[in-house]
Amino acid sequence: MLLHIGALAFDVDSKQVTPWHKLAPRTRILCTLLLVFAIVLTPNGHWWTWAIYGLAVASVLLLSKVTLSVLLKRLALEFGFVGVVLLGTLFRGGGTVLWAWGPLQITTVGLTVLGSVTLKTLLSLLMLNLLTLTTSVSALLNALIQLRTPPLLVAILASMYRYIGVLINEFNTMRRAAASRNLMNSNRTIRLVVGNMIGALFIRTYERGNRVHQAMLSRGYQGVPPIEKVPQGGRRDVIALSLTVILALLGQAVYLIK
Repeated sequence: MLLHIGALAFDVDSKQVTPWHKLAPRTRILCTLLLVFAIVLTPNGHWWTWAIYGLAVASVLLLSKVTLSVLLKRLALEFGFVGVVLLGTLFRGGGTVLWAWGPLQITTVGLTVLGSVTLKTLLSLLMLNLLTLTTSVSALLNALIQLRTPPLLVAILASMYRYIGVLINEFNTMRRAAASRNLMNSNRTIRLVVGNMIGALFIRTYERGNRVHQAMLSRGYQGVPPIEKVPQGGRRDVIALSLTVILALLGQAVYLIK
């Protein structure tokens, strides 16, 4: 079951003391977004550009001392969802046909697109997971508010984070109840039970969500998470942002010059 995989843990390494952790949370968000945009906006087939960005991502991973086991688990879980989309890029037409079977064919263009999209996805997920593993959720939410993110979007993200624990507990309670009644002893019964559990879980979470929202309103909730005192940034933040911009431009210049 996906809901009790350890890869879903947040801010596992937020208490480390490294050059990356010394940056203000909003600086980490800006550096991550700048690098991700530079990665995904690079046209297909520009391998040297992604090599430069890959070295940058690897350097940040080493500096941040992130727990690699948790990072790899999260990547494996995420690639399970995006793998089907990535595989679909392999069968694009154009270029030299390398293999064909009926309507399916693998071409040089398809391999180039598959490799390019896979690299973009891998590098982007590495940076985004690094950000969420090394920055606490409250710091991320406050940083988003500082960056003038729409308050409604921040409120939705905060509610999702705070409610996911309730969702996981409800699911585990239903799973243990089904197992104690010997309802999960074959693949067929597991499929039936899980299908019924998902439907019941939706009804339970909807009702629980209404009760939680009413409780929040009665305690003075106004739609925006409370803003905590977070680091405002300084000289090292300016240097980090400047280096990120220079790196992004350098990677783009590699293929533009060619």
